[in-house]
Amino acid sequence: MTAPALSCISSRPDVTHAEMANAIRFLTIDAVEKAKSGHPGMPMGMADVATVLFSRFLKFDAADPVWPDRDRFVLSAGHGSMLLYGLLYLTGYEGVSLDQLKAFRKWGSKTPGHPEYGHTPGVETTTGPLGQGIATAVGMALAERMLNARFGNDFVDHYTYVIAGDGCLMEGLSHEAISLAGHLRLNRLIVLFDDNEISIDGSTSLSCSDDQLARFRASGWSARRIDGHDPEAIAEAIERARANDRPSLIACRTVIGFGAPNRQGTEKAHGAPLAADEIIKTRAALDWPYQPFEVPDFIVAQWRQIGAKGHADRRAWIERTKRINAMPRSPFHDALNRKLPGEYAGAMAKIRSQFATERPSIATRQASQLVIDTIAEALPNLLGGSADLTHSNLTRAKTHQPVRPDAFDGSYIHYGVREHAMAAAMNGIALHGGFIPYGGTFLTFADYSRPAIRLAALMSVRAIHVMTHDSIGLGEDGPTHQPVEHLASLRAIPNLLVFRPADAVETVEAWDCALRAENSPSILCLSRQALPAFRDAGHDGNLVARGAYVVIEPEGGRDVTLIATGSEVAIALEAAKLLERDNIRAAVVSAPCFDLLRRQSREYRSKVLADAPRVGVEAAVEGEWARWLGDGGEFVGMAGFGASAPAERLYREFGITAEAVKAVAMRCVANAARAAMS
Repeated sequence: MTAPALSCISSRPDVTHAEMANAIRFLTIDAVEKAKSGHPGMPMGMADVATVLFSRFLKFDAADPVWPDRDRFVLSAGHGSMLLYGLLYLTGYEGVSLDQLKAFRKWGSKTPGHPEYGHTPGVETTTGPLGQGIATAVGMALAERMLNARFGNDFVDHYTYVIAGDGCLMEGLSHEAISLAGHLRLNRLIVLFDDNEISIDGSTSLSCSDDQLARFRASGWSARRIDGHDPEAIAEAIERARANDRPSLIACRTVIGFGAPNRQGTEKAHGAPLAADEIIKTRAALDWPYQPFEVPDFIVAQWRQIGAKGHADRRAWIERTKRINAMPRSPFHDALNRKLPGEYAGAMAKIRSQFATERPSIATRQASQLVIDTIAEALPNLLGGSADLTHSNLTRAKTHQPVRPDAFDGSYIHYGVREHAMAAAMNGIALHGGFIPYGGTFLTFADYSRPAIRLAALMSVRAIHVMTHDSIGLGEDGPTHQPVEHLASLRAIPNLLVFRPADAVETVEAWDCALRAENSPSILCLSRQALPAFRDAGHDGNLVARGAYVVIEPEGGRDVTLIATGSEVAIALEAAKLLERDNIRAAVVSAPCFDLLRRQSREYRSKVLADAPRVGVEAAVEGEWARWLGDGGEFVGMAGFGASAPAERLYREFGITAEAVKAVAMRCVANAARAAMS
């Protein structure tokens, strides 16, 4: 069932604000009651704010949810999802029907428990983990300012609005995000704080006594408090925020569960249905004499007019963009087009050929920097950055200029020591469109970024994380900085491509895979130490794209297969030479991306891995290696944390050497021989 057309519904000129807001409240109450689960309190409390925002300010056209110059609306307090679903239905988004509201939280519905990007039209980002929405919105607001700096107000001119709750602001991520937004003076970012002083456990005074207005002001924001149930106060605050030269916080003092006589203002309204008796009393208290899921036609008609009011703006924008797109080459069109431009392939082929010919023995982080330098001009929408580790991650191209509060036309973001905010902002930049974001930090600090990386994978967005210092090979900084469990941890996230290239050519190919993966985020795990080259110009195609491939295939068949990633491929190659002296035929397989290997056909995997005993080599904990090694295989790697010492000493002490690999391989071969005789 689709939403009824505007022309089919009779309108009434004197629809009140209360009637429009109550439509949101009771759609929420009825959906949560029917689902027997959900969070009615926040939508009931913020219905007045949402009504003012959508009816008076938000620039959108329900007929085109992906219009590039629409305002972005982010429900950071994602547990209150029925607020958003109710608005999408009322304003006429196709696919968000009354039947979908009745199917709230049910299998296959467009109305899941928390908003999911790509699943429901009109949902700008997946939210639910508190704090992620406001941090992602920072990236959206930043992308808007940067595109505006390049193409002007005629083509990019919109706001980013956020509804956030107490929980969003308690999360540490919010501190990183508001600090970054304040520093960059993202004046098109407006946060509407549901200041209801209630959390799941009860009053927020149980755990928090922050002065949120002072906190935001200290980070360079404009901040004020209003009555969140006074439509004129709400409108005035938003109007002032829109004219500000800084990001704005509007603390909307609301009553959670507004209108429910026995539950409003308490934690009982937060995360459970109101129950039948309380719903009857709430209908009486708010003068809503309608049946469940019934919204009078005249109220729906008023909401549908709001959903269509942006149509003229959208058509005018389309006409303006037609003029620029008529040019032989339109950078604006390229920025909005998520496909890689034609010049990209040539630039990537150039650096790959250079590495294959010169065979440099360099760290893969250095190879990555050379890749970035080469492709930066061919990819003007490539947006780099680092969490205060630029000169370690080597993430800034020579042509990249920094983004500053007074210069949004740059191509490199200094995120500061804010790994989590960086990862979330990258999600927002990717979701907004116009840029391909990448950001750098140390692999061990992936733990700081992980919640946002997980959401990127869930949303299927292209965000590229350059994570250097990928093993005990970083040396003297010791176990606090040496990642051992991180590869296994990241590989466990579905739809996340984790690359660990072994030389310069593999680094090029890993970058190529990451940039071509339009529907997956990627992690490039890169070495601090120099690695010998083993790939040459004789190989055709992108072998990293296969996930794993044979580097050495011995004549006469295999006695053992050595599988390695990253810096340990060189160790496997040396071990193969040692085994050859003892007449053991060892194949060497480089496996830079397990995720892509899983996607290959069974026949391809069987050909690469073969039937001989397998030995895995990686300076990390075993993780999912057992899947690739089989019952007769063994793993050479880390069993615990690292230590502080030069890299060469660490590899010896932890037994990750060619000699150790040889010994394990010979044991596997002997065991296989005994098993064959028994």
